[in-house]
Amino acid sequence: MPFQSWIQLERIPEPEVMDDLEGVEAYSAAASQAYLERIDRTFVEHALSLGVAEGHALDIGTGPGVIPIMLAARVPRLRLTGTDLSEPMLQKALKAAEEAGVADRLDFRLGDAKSLPFSDRSFDLVLCNSLLHHLPAPLALFNEISRVSKPGGAILLRDLRRPSRLEFPFHAGWFGRHYSGVMSRLYRDSLRAAYTRAELEELLHRSKLAGARVFRTGRTHIGIERKVIGKER
Repeated sequence: MPFQSWIQLERIPEPEVMDDLEGVEAYSAAASQAYLERIDRTFVEHALSLGVAEGHALDIGTGPGVIPIMLAARVPRLRLTGTDLSEPMLQKALKAAEEAGVADRLDFRLGDAKSLPFSDRSFDLVLCNSLLHHLPAPLALFNEISRVSKPGGAILLRDLRRPSRLEFPFHAGWFGRHYSGVMSRLYRDSLRAAYTRAELEELLHRSKLAGARVFRTGRTHIGIERKVIGKER
């Protein structure tokens, strides 16, 4: 086997739906931890930098609703919809939104990221945080994001970066040091399921997403962004 092929860590996708009670509880509990909250806040800050101050935003794979709840608190003129394939996660999200006092501007719906239950050109801002590694073939997700986004609307998709075979034990040990128990296992599984920057570039090239670019954040995350590029006529 050529060295270049050997050094590339094989990608092993995670289950598409997190609906086992142990996983849901572990993830929901971790979402309140300072480290993961700090990571989520960097995603929110990135979203705010894209130029959307009002309108309707969609969060795909919303999980326990952390991202839309944070955004609702920061942008009063923004309505938000979160969608997920896990009913237990959506129940957690609705409860959290009510506790945060922003449930009047949030809507959570059961939905498949590969076939979203929304009309074309519906959203001013489309977000997707940490969903990619659950998808064996995310091209359908990219094309759905393109479909439901308004022309010139903003897009932010971010996920973990899969390290090389040589990097993996050190990367997982250092950046996963904040987790324990089930969440530690979930983190390592997520790393193995993540994409590399080269893979993401190729997927973006093959997709219908126009005007977007791949970015990298530090050593841990990669993603796709598109700033507001004009108002819909």
